[in-house]
Amino acid sequence: MSGFVPVIESLLDTDLYKFTMMQEILHHQPETQAAYAFKCRNTPERPLAALQAELETQLDHLCSLRFSEAELAYLAKLRFIKSDFVDFLRLFQLQRRFITITAQGEDLDIRVVGPMLHCMLFEIYVLSIVNEIYFRQVPQASALAIGRERLKAKLNELNALSQQAMPTNPFVFFDFGTRRRFSKVWHAEMVGILVKQAAPYFRGTSNVLLAMQYGVTPIGTMAHEYMQAFQCFGSRLRDFQTNALEHWVREYRGDLGIALTDVVGTDAFLRDFDLYFCKLFDGLRHDSGDPYEWGEKVIAHYIKMNIDYGTKQLVFSDGLTLAKSIALYRHFAPRTRTGFGIGTHLSNDCGQVPLQIVMKLVSCNGQPVAKVSDTEGKGMCEDENFLNYLCDVFKITHR
Repeated sequence: MSGFVPVIESLLDTDLYKFTMMQEILHHQPETQAAYAFKCRNTPERPLAALQAELETQLDHLCSLRFSEAELAYLAKLRFIKSDFVDFLRLFQLQRRFITITAQGEDLDIRVVGPMLHCMLFEIYVLSIVNEIYFRQVPQASALAIGRERLKAKLNELNALSQQAMPTNPFVFFDFGTRRRFSKVWHAEMVGILVKQAAPYFRGTSNVLLAMQYGVTPIGTMAHEYMQAFQCFGSRLRDFQTNALEHWVREYRGDLGIALTDVVGTDAFLRDFDLYFCKLFDGLRHDSGDPYEWGEKVIAHYIKMNIDYGTKQLVFSDGLTLAKSIALYRHFAPRTRTGFGIGTHLSNDCGQVPLQIVMKLVSCNGQPVAKVSDTEGKGMCEDENFLNYLCDVFKITHR
């Protein structure tokens, strides 16, 4: 194809938690059918519908890719990745028939429907592709120059922190920017700079390909779709969170011990996060709501469970900047371990207004699922009756 520049050139160019969730589904719910829907939470400066033709071509290319033996060997070296899952990936190829795109006015309606094992990897690739072809419309050289200057300023912030960081609970952060990056070229350059210049604070990236290329730790455990899927997996709806956490514990047996708290809100999560789970999980991840209130609630919960919260980790990942991360660190580090997953502020701080795009699970095995969240506008459900029922079961209010 003349002039065609692929966005995705390796199936490892995605976030680690896609593989960890996929492995659990393979082992325990391989027959699951799923549907995912794309959503842009803000108003783009340019119509997304104009991207449709290029997006179709990019998806055709994406669905031609296979994992290489070198990539599979890298995954196999991760101690929590099992050999049968690697064998499955050796045969794996995304199927073009499972994803459809239609223009809805100036917006895009992107849907992925089919076996969950063959659909769940689409999410990060689709978001990365939409971002990149959208931002190709702006002057690249000037945008990258802005990105480099702003990254230099962030490195200066880190240098200032070195005089104040606490040795017992050091400041650590990770790159979580794959899904909303300005471009894959800038993402790779940015991570490379952090590897060289942000030690010892920079501890890894969620992007598996970049982790492999730069020899850093791939970061990630679970996302909302994993917890949401258990709303349809046979247990009472009231028990879906405990069922999901129990399956995770059995699959990973001590590895990947950070749980996500806001699928039906933190209060409802903590009611299910009993002494058993408090002891088994290494910590919790914040992704919506006020981060200070969340952290205090989590610490209070550990105290209530008679757990030494200083041994646990609070991981923050909701719309973080480096300055916000440092402020949260100063607040919580005297008491417990922290970690910060920074996304758009690292991978798409190039002078453009970032797209706030997501692709969420909306049904599973023919039944609706919901994400309620602790922040207005971050929830997602396509069935109002199910959403109301879910909220009634958990005694919560949807936003």
